[in-house]
Amino acid sequence: MMFFVSPKLATFVLSVVPPVSIIAVLYGRYLRKLTKVTQDSLAQATQLAEERIGNIRTVRAFGKETTEIEKYTNKVDHVMQLARKEAFARAGFFGATGLSGNLIVLSVLYKGGLLMGSAHMTVGELSSFLMYAFWVGVSVGGLSSFYSELMKGLGAGSRLWELLEREPELPFNEGTVLNEKSFQGALEFKNVHFAYPARPEVPIFQDFSLSIPSGSVTALVGPSGAGKSTVISLLLRLYDPASGTISLDGHDIRELNPVWLRSKIGTVSQEPILFSCSIAENIAYGADDPASVTAEQIEQAAAVANAAAFIQNFPQGFSTVVGEKGVLLSGGQKQRIAIARALLKNPKILLLDEATSALDAENEHLVQQALDRLMEGRTVFIIAHRLSTIKNANVVAVLDQGRIIECGKHEELLLKPDGMYRKLMNKQSFISA
Repeated sequence: MMFFVSPKLATFVLSVVPPVSIIAVLYGRYLRKLTKVTQDSLAQATQLAEERIGNIRTVRAFGKETTEIEKYTNKVDHVMQLARKEAFARAGFFGATGLSGNLIVLSVLYKGGLLMGSAHMTVGELSSFLMYAFWVGVSVGGLSSFYSELMKGLGAGSRLWELLEREPELPFNEGTVLNEKSFQGALEFKNVHFAYPARPEVPIFQDFSLSIPSGSVTALVGPSGAGKSTVISLLLRLYDPASGTISLDGHDIRELNPVWLRSKIGTVSQEPILFSCSIAENIAYGADDPASVTAEQIEQAAAVANAAAFIQNFPQGFSTVVGEKGVLLSGGQKQRIAIARALLKNPKILLLDEATSALDAENEHLVQQALDRLMEGRTVFIIAHRLSTIKNANVVAVLDQGRIIECGKHEELLLKPDGMYRKLMNKQSFISA
């Protein structure tokens, strides 16, 4: 319509659009980058606060409250500086956009006045043109605002999209499912080599081989840092070995459905993680379908795990909320709830990662009783160093420098005067030096 009213004036107005567009594009790129930096800084501040609050006992034990407050304040101040920088950039852009619109109107009035003076335009045509130019300006202003918010959203969402678009290295729910009736639960590591992706230059396993027969109890011992807990990570397929095979009933676990595989494995770790919900919900979490678990099943699992007595002493019983990561419970109580959770899962394979190492004598006795019940009729793999956990194992394997260097029964390994196992036991005063 502006070209219909006055082609010359319309051409003049549109000549302003390219420089404004270039400025908008440059600003958008800058805002997108600045928003991403701001979001990353905010994430760091939030992570710091979450970590320190989650470990508040450690912070207080070392008297670091003031230090941590200063750290968090510095992080927040940095976020505020970036946010102010972002706000000034937005204000400058919108101010420049508004100024450009006003300059266009003034330029139209000036140019239109010249055209009227030369009799190339009437007052009515200039009024109509100004109205059209005004609506164009409003539209451009709205488009500028939209573009600014779009760039801000792209900057804020870039990190999230990176995570959403990231393809998992391990499949989620694909692969073979073994026949339930013939499933035995025999495990075998054969010439396994592995290093963590974050530290590929530090080998954890080098030619690691170990056979775990179905229904047996196998204990793995070794010096601290030898990679004992990594075995469990590999069995759960949290990582895959660089070379070699891990097989279940003769099938490479890389060919098995990971969801099915993990449904057949129960784990009890040294520091079990509980969710911030009720005790009953935490125990039921072990079942394939937690919603279908009855109160009787939960109570029975708790009784077998030696947990029923202390749970019933709580005012709300099984409805007691345990707090974040089970912070409201003692170590022994958390262990017994974790055992009850594993019992409800009823796995064919049981992995115990130093499950009693952090407990006192009384709690260790109660937890060990529960573990003995849990181990009945299952393939059990134990990572431990306490004699009470190791002595009844069918096989004890000693891990050192990425390899199994000794393997046999507890009594047999103690007879080797220069053996690694005997040295480990001596250090812990299990036998006389």
